[in-house]
Order: sequence, then structure tokens, then C-alpha cells
Amino acid sequence: MDKIIKSISKNGHFRAFVLDSTETVREAQRHHQTWPTSTVALGRTLIAAQILGANEKGDAKITLKILGDGAMGAIIAVADSKGHVKGYVKNRELDYKRASTGEVLVAPFVGNGFLVVVKDMGLKHPYSGQVDLITGEIGEDLAWYFLSSEQTPSSVGVNVLLDEDADTVKIAGGFMLQALPDATDDEISEIERNIKTMPAISTMLESDNPLETMLANIYGEMPYLSLEETPLSFECDCSKTRFLEGIKSLGRQPIEEMIAEDHGAEVVCQFCEEKYTFTEAELQALISE
Repeated sequence: MDKIIKSISKNGHFRAFVLDSTETVREAQRHHQTWPTSTVALGRTLIAAQILGANEKGDAKITLKILGDGAMGAIIAVADSKGHVKGYVKNRELDYKRASTGEVLVAPFVGNGFLVVVKDMGLKHPYSGQVDLITGEIGEDLAWYFLSSEQTPSSVGVNVLLDEDADTVKIAGGFMLQALPDATDDEISEIERNIKTMPAISTMLESDNPLETMLANIYGEMPYLSLEETPLSFECDCSKTRFLEGIKSLGRQPIEEMIAEDHGAEVVCQFCEEKYTFTEAELQALISE
């Protein structure tokens, strides 16, 4: 089962989230039938959104948009504070050679553009923040967002490793580390050394106790406390009722055209590819209310 562990150093100077999102990304690949490069790009964005969601409380929803000018097109993910995430990538059929290390390269196909975070706290107007994409590899871009928009020095790593034979998701996960206001320069240098020398995320996720292994490598000699453990999952909240309300909002004329031309309607959810069919009678009922 996928999960996230939130932790804090015992002196209160650092906090870290570590995630195993393997099943989450597998589900996304299954729903969208993405090809390898698109799978990795979407998977990294979903993991980044889960990190952002874990940073919130209550019923807040976070939308993360990777808006690059490359062949990938837009990547959108929506997460909540309870570990649920959904998302899609515009171009799901990208498959290019890996680097010499076997890693799938994402940045060349994301291109230049923006990372946008929209926080819906249930208030009248959602909060929106935007930064330039600095690498297009997603993790570094999210760290830049935390620094520039929230003034919090952060290190973020997200990784999706594919099975070399089947191009299915073998392992996926990541971490976020943040320095809190009381962190000293010496402590920051110590933590930076830990991050630079720790094994690859995929290697740690394949260990017997993956999240504990990540935390041990992040903190090194610094004592820490695990605060909270939350399950993670790919979960779409679409429904026939919600789409019916969406059709109703179009107004009488478009609905009458659907009835006259198509004798019904079919809607496909962008986030999970679920199809909803509406009969002529169901559409007629909308304009008869």
C-alpha cells in the first residue's frame, strides 16, 4: 500500500516527507495507457502533487500544473490532504530512449514554461502561485516553487522507475526536505551532504523498509521523529451526477443540439478516462426541469 510519512528533526529545525507512490503511478498508467516517457512525467507530477497535498489540512485541494512548451504538453494533477490524487498528461504517447543510467529523461519534452499551484481552501477565491520551470524534471521545479513562493528552502526528489522489459511502473516515490527558520548554517550544510551522498530514490524504495531507509539517509546522524503516516492512492472523484450538472450548466440550446444531432451524449473524464453515457431522455429531463 502506498503511504507518506511526515517527520521532523528532534530539534525542530527540519522536516521531511517521504513517499512510496508505486501503486498510485501504476493506476495512473493503467487508466491513461501512457507510454514510457509520458508515464514518468505524469508519475513525477502526481508525486509532487501528493507532497503539496500533504502540506495542507482539512478539505483543501491542490492543483499542480506543469505548463511547458515541449512535446509533452500540459500535465495536470489534483491532490487533497487525505492522500488522494488524480491527473493526466496531454500527450500520453511519448517514448524515447533512456539516459545511459537507464533513467527516462523528462525535461527535453516538457520544455520551457511554468509551474502553477492553485490552492482551493474552500474560500471565495483560490490562491494561485506561479514560477518558471527551471529544469523541467519536476522535483527541482517544485523545490524552486517552495523557495520563491513560500520562502522555504527545500530539497525535493521524485522518481518513477520503469521495468525495462514491460515498460510498466516498477517503483515510484519521492521525498521533500525543508529547513525551518531555526536551522543553523552548520546543520543545513550537514543535511545538504546527506542529500548529495544518499542512494537513488529507486534504490531506497526497493529496500526492505523503503520509507524508513529514506528518512535515515535524509537525516543521517540527526535525531528525528516520525509524526504521521497516511495512505496514498490514485482516486478520481468524477461521477455521472457531476457530469450531468456540467451539461446542465451549458444551457438549453447546446443540450437541444445534442438531442437533435446525437440523440444523447458521451463524456470522458480527463483525469481517469471513465466514460459516462447520457440518453436522450436524460438530456431532455435537464431542459424540462
